[in-house]
Amino acid sequence: MVQVQRKERDRNVRERDNTTFLEMESEVCKTLASPKRIEILDALKEGEKTVSELARLLGVGKANVSQHLALMRHKGILKWTRKGLNVYYRVSNPKIIAACTLMKEVLLEQVEQKVR
Repeated sequence: MVQVQRKERDRNVRERDNTTFLEMESEVCKTLASPKRIEILDALKEGEKTVSELARLLGVGKANVSQHLALMRHKGILKWTRKGLNVYYRVSNPKIIAACTLMKEVLLEQVEQKVR
């Protein structure tokens, strides 16, 4: 009876952990669902940048960029470092860029298939 209870408990823990993981994955995907955030990631793949640099590259205001950066930082997609008066943002894990690159490749293949 004790073994059956342990197995049931272990199964419940695995299901709860899987649900938690799926929720985390969903939150990251929701965060990346903004074209402007994808554009920010694209700009950051060359290296870290300040809010001002990103605003200039993207052609939007600093306040708008700052809001996107704050959300991505909160979700663990970006990290930041203060150097003097400037705050520099960078991608927290190169696999994030790799995942975005892979998605672009999939989309390009889909476009090519439609053209044929």
